[in-house]
Amino acid sequence: MTLETILPPERVLYDVPGGSKKRVLEFFSTFIAQNTPSLDSQEVFSRLIGRERLGSTGIGNGVAIPHARSPHCVTPIAGFLKLSEPIDFDAIDGDPVDLVFVLLVPEEADDTHLSLLGQVATIMNDASTRQALRKTSSQRDLLDLLMSKIREQAAP
Repeated sequence: MTLETILPPERVLYDVPGGSKKRVLEFFSTFIAQNTPSLDSQEVFSRLIGRERLGSTGIGNGVAIPHARSPHCVTPIAGFLKLSEPIDFDAIDGDPVDLVFVLLVPEEADDTHLSLLGQVATIMNDASTRQALRKTSSQRDLLDLLMSKIREQAAP
């Protein structure tokens, strides 16, 4: 399973209002539940927040990869949010976060979960990719750039 198959264009969001970590996770939970009938926004939110309590998913360099398992999640679901302004995400380097890659996976999807997290981390660990994502000026640009990076990374 690749990121490309679980990240449809409508889940790549540009200029999302931030505010706080909690607000961003609430926003995503509501957004994803509206588009996925099997998911409940409160349940998604409590799982994402529960995961954050174990340790921040802010991986540094302005990037966070909030992720959680859900028994109501049938297949992995990804979303990408470029925030309108950086927020405090308790990241390991203390830097504010403006690029948020969210992953929800089925309860039992161990290998898939790790593989998808690895794919996201590989893409987001690249400084030129982060810089390019931050420079995009529309949802379309953001989507095109992100998809090209995902395809590049997936190519053998």
